[in-house]
Amino acid sequence: MKILIYLFIITTLGIIPSAAQQKAITSMQLDKYRKACASSPSERALDNAVALNGLKVLATSAQNNAYDTYFSNKVNSKGITNQQKSGRCWLFTGLNVLRAKIISRYNTGDFSFSQNYCFFYDQLEKSNLFLQSIIDNANKPMDDRLVEWLFKHPISDGGQFTGISDLITKYGLVPSDVMPETFTSNNTSDYAKIISLKLRENGLALRKMAAGGAKEKELLSKKEEMMETIYKILVRCFGMPPQKFTWTLKDSKGQPVSTKEYTPQSFYKEFVGLDLHQDFIMFMNDPTRPFYKTYQIDMDRHSYEGQNWTYINLPIEEIKTMAIASIKDSTMMYLSCDVGKELNPKTGFEDAGNYNYADVLGTEFPMNKKERIMTFASGSSHAMTLMAVDLDKQGKPVKWMVENSWGEDSGYKGHIIMTDKWFDEYVFRLVINKKYIPQKYVDMSKEKPTLLPAWDPMFAPEQ
Repeated sequence: MKILIYLFIITTLGIIPSAAQQKAITSMQLDKYRKACASSPSERALDNAVALNGLKVLATSAQNNAYDTYFSNKVNSKGITNQQKSGRCWLFTGLNVLRAKIISRYNTGDFSFSQNYCFFYDQLEKSNLFLQSIIDNANKPMDDRLVEWLFKHPISDGGQFTGISDLITKYGLVPSDVMPETFTSNNTSDYAKIISLKLRENGLALRKMAAGGAKEKELLSKKEEMMETIYKILVRCFGMPPQKFTWTLKDSKGQPVSTKEYTPQSFYKEFVGLDLHQDFIMFMNDPTRPFYKTYQIDMDRHSYEGQNWTYINLPIEEIKTMAIASIKDSTMMYLSCDVGKELNPKTGFEDAGNYNYADVLGTEFPMNKKERIMTFASGSSHAMTLMAVDLDKQGKPVKWMVENSWGEDSGYKGHIIMTDKWFDEYVFRLVINKKYIPQKYVDMSKEKPTLLPAWDPMFAPEQ
């Protein structure tokens, strides 16, 4: 007994470290760390430079300040869009892909579709998707993984390409001057908090009704009342979507070509006419999962009856081959990537060597693409429109260029230029027209996909 008391006393006083203390930072370890930092005058100068100027400034590679802006193959476009302070990059990107063909076909000036029109219906459809999903899963407990995910993510202004295809197919398109942007569409943060709060409130109310024995007919009737309120909020924030409108097509000199009355659906059929569900396939480069397989993300859609996000996982080189074919035929593509990695925001240049943190900090950062995905260090965060590639004499890509939606003053005249090495490391998704896709991949897209959960962190909506 005396021995046990003695051991307790000396362990408590720190004379003999306990198991927990052995695993924690001790004073001896701190002393060791300090001695390891004993530095030369040049290292102390670097310490001061980083402290006073910031890590990124000191890590910027001077050799990467100059870069070539020539591209051997480029799709022409006019006008840079600006998503402002909203997460609608996916919508701007998809519509920019479609508008490029119109600009070329009709020789128009700076033409764009109304993002606000599409966003109105995006938010309406996502609201219905949430409320109906709450009804469908009302028998599950609140801590069920899916129910918890629904209440955590009732709605967002982010998205991906299948949302574009679903929305346009159902609601059509209108030109930007028919339903222009509002302050709220350009600045979505306050609106997003309010609409999310209302949907969570409504979701709880529906669950309480279901728990009290309400039948499906009663729940659907209540949901309709809730959706009326949602619709009114959307009208107040974004305006009333037009059912009909008169619009004049003008050429690049501003001269009128034709004036007609349209519905959003007739305008879409006349000026786009593509079957977005059938004509396009999404490809992913995710080395954490087997290649040459088709995957689908559960619940990742923009409307209740819409299509879940579905893609084929391929090595990046095979995706690039199709992308080159598309650009050579003057066809832009929907691209998504980890845009913030190695981006020089002043020049709009992205290269894996833009920032040399290893020399500044004295330690390497060797993780590859697969390892960064596995550890949540990288993932797709932003969608842009792929429009150019520069090929060497052997036909190999040297660099790529995308049309961004951050305004014409951002990056390189509203664009971002990325080296081929950066493309390999940080590009994840590309949506390509079937005419540039080998038949074996078209056939693969028809296979039953492997279903992945909605909460997989790799598949957050692009902002």
